[in-house]
Amino acid sequence: MIALIDCNSFYCSCERLFQPALRGKPVGVLSNNDGCFVSRTKELKALDVPMGAPYFKFKDLCKKNNVHVFSANFSLYTNISSRVMSVLSQFSPNVEIYSVDEAFLDLSGFDIDQLKDYAINIKNTVERNTGIPVSVGIAKTKVLAKAANNFAKKKTNTGVCVLNETDKIDYVLKNTPINDVWGIGRKNSAKMINLGIRSAYQLKYFHNEKLIKRQFTVVGESIQKELQQVSKFELELKPEKKKQIMSSRTFGKPVFDLQSLMESVAIYTCLAAEKLRNQDSKCRKISVWARTNPHKNVPQFYAHEEYISLSPTSDSRKLVKYAWSVLEKLYKEGYEYKKASISLDKIEDNNRTQMSLFEENDTDTDNLLMELIDKINKRNGPGTIKLGACGTNNKAWLMRQTKLSQRYVTGWNSLSLVKC
Repeated sequence: MIALIDCNSFYCSCERLFQPALRGKPVGVLSNNDGCFVSRTKELKALDVPMGAPYFKFKDLCKKNNVHVFSANFSLYTNISSRVMSVLSQFSPNVEIYSVDEAFLDLSGFDIDQLKDYAINIKNTVERNTGIPVSVGIAKTKVLAKAANNFAKKKTNTGVCVLNETDKIDYVLKNTPINDVWGIGRKNSAKMINLGIRSAYQLKYFHNEKLIKRQFTVVGESIQKELQQVSKFELELKPEKKKQIMSSRTFGKPVFDLQSLMESVAIYTCLAAEKLRNQDSKCRKISVWARTNPHKNVPQFYAHEEYISLSPTSDSRKLVKYAWSVLEKLYKEGYEYKKASISLDKIEDNNRTQMSLFEENDTDTDNLLMELIDKINKRNGPGTIKLGACGTNNKAWLMRQTKLSQRYVTGWNSLSLVKC
């Protein structure tokens, strides 16, 4: 049996955690640059504000209904997420962290009759130890566990659902629209509806399995098998190393000069390089993109260039140097830049890299320096130590976050004061 634990309205729950007065009130969290809603409480959903809705379209509605809106505070959310995952690791030795607010637990060997009580214990322990409300769905496969979790969140009072009987499984699947089935996107949902498949139940019992495979590839076939309690998606207990690492931001204000663009690209490159080192890898290729705002009536420009090195590296200094050489080629004056992106490709494991005879390779000293910088920034907060290339004034291209909450657990200056 597999359990899926999903944090309820996670970003909003993190904001409520440090502002208890918001409980029971509509709360929403916005995406980068305060663009769209990426997290909503049930009270906000009741106001018919859809996921991904642009904030400016619902600004008046939010003001009228006293909706509490926040800019995304990702440093806070990742910190709370790690605490939730730490608690979950107490309930099973095998945990797959699926996302910042979801995790699968392997419950093989547990007494099926005791699973509901165990699930309630998981839910209560997470909420008691972290303050984050969660829902728990348990079934024999990942897809069914996801369906059980959705049902637990929307249709039960306990926030727990265990699918261990055929009648109960079918009842839940009949109440699961096809577009809510895990792994089926919007386009495939439309195609399935054309085939007369409107619910997870109808997909489970669809007679023509060859047609499912032909229309929706082996993934669609696997989803159908999972609904039939045949496991096709195993737990990934050791996260796969990324084959590509991207860092991309839309600027809070338009950028006109090369210097500001270079500083932003340097910061994005350092962020990506840190992720590269965290998975014990090096890369040979860095790509850089820059573009204007396609939704604004200004002269348009889009450019992409790449640099491929002979020697693999994870050294932020080298990668920034490569990124800048690329940026200088693609940059053109007179344009209003709105976004820059970088990606690291041709990624290799540290212990499997092929050194170059014609380029300088990373030395032990280089690796130790990067490791030390990462440790200091992890302990004292992002940006405690950074390259001079990243600049000291990032106001020109910083993201717009006008509703940002405090760094309650990641900044000394934001710690709550208790007066005795």
